[in-house]
Amino acid sequence: MKKFSVIIPAYGVENYIAAAIESVLAQTYKNFEIIVVDDGSPDRTVEICQQFIDPRIKIVSQKNRGLAGARNTGIRHAHGDYLAFLDGDDLWLPEKLEKHLEHLDNSSTVGISFSRSAFIDATGNPLGTYLMPKFKDITPPDLLRDNPVGNGSAPVVRREVFEEIKFQDNLYGTVEDFYFDDNFRQAEDIECWLRILLQTNWQIEGIPEALTLYRVNAGGLSASLLKQLEALERVIEKTRSYAPELIAEWENPTKAYQLRYLARSAVRLKAGSMAVQLMHRALAAHWRILLEQPRRTLMTLVAAYLLCFLPHPVYYQIEALAAKMTGLIQRRRILQDQSS
Repeated sequence: MKKFSVIIPAYGVENYIAAAIESVLAQTYKNFEIIVVDDGSPDRTVEICQQFIDPRIKIVSQKNRGLAGARNTGIRHAHGDYLAFLDGDDLWLPEKLEKHLEHLDNSSTVGISFSRSAFIDATGNPLGTYLMPKFKDITPPDLLRDNPVGNGSAPVVRREVFEEIKFQDNLYGTVEDFYFDDNFRQAEDIECWLRILLQTNWQIEGIPEALTLYRVNAGGLSASLLKQLEALERVIEKTRSYAPELIAEWENPTKAYQLRYLARSAVRLKAGSMAVQLMHRALAAHWRILLEQPRRTLMTLVAAYLLCFLPHPVYYQIEALAAKMTGLIQRRRILQDQSS
């Protein structure tokens, strides 16, 4: 019977961590361990985790290393056949592990299985919209442009995949195995998935169900978006060192697609001026994005301008209507994909 190791990096999530753990305990598939990695959290996160009385839960504490460092620590302590990742402020639906078990058991070449994600707000209420990525035949350019995996709470990875890409380094005073690159505080997942596709024969594939609930939080918006862009540029430089032809072809499109993604994030977080600036930069980097994905690009551009220049009550009415229509279309698409 296959075992899952559920790795939960935890830093500053005292308002959300209990719900995250409860969403794992509510899984229909029960053979799992939970490894909560306290990444030097300054709040009551650890105290809240300690209130759970379940032998499957283990808490590992360390000085702050960031998401990559917390995930690496979790992997080092994991005993499962499959490693599943859940950020401390997100949630899973109860069928999450069961669906990924079925997918991986039936797909011997797939090393990373991920699900679609539904957006929730800071209080856990559904926003009615979804991440709708490509989920089959994923290539390195797909990762560079759109990162179909989407977020850190969506993937489930075979243990042997990490064994193939691990490397050793001495970053904290002793030699350790690394899987994600601790030198990245953001975009560490894209960097890791790229290495897997480029350096192994494993495939990345998604399942159509939206089994991850991804929380939208406006904290530190401007700085966060700009740091994400800087992190992607560092990923490009690292990847260039071992895949120069890929980067030569895709560097400018990658920047354009990332800038558009950040503009969409800015729109969701109601930062109209920043969204407009990011879209202008996206078009300057690679204007062909208008031809390659016209609908998504134009919708993002229009939403940014409307948010920036319309009175907020008017914009919110338009946004609510658009979100409702988009959610209906997305749910219909999800049902179609599931049935096929």
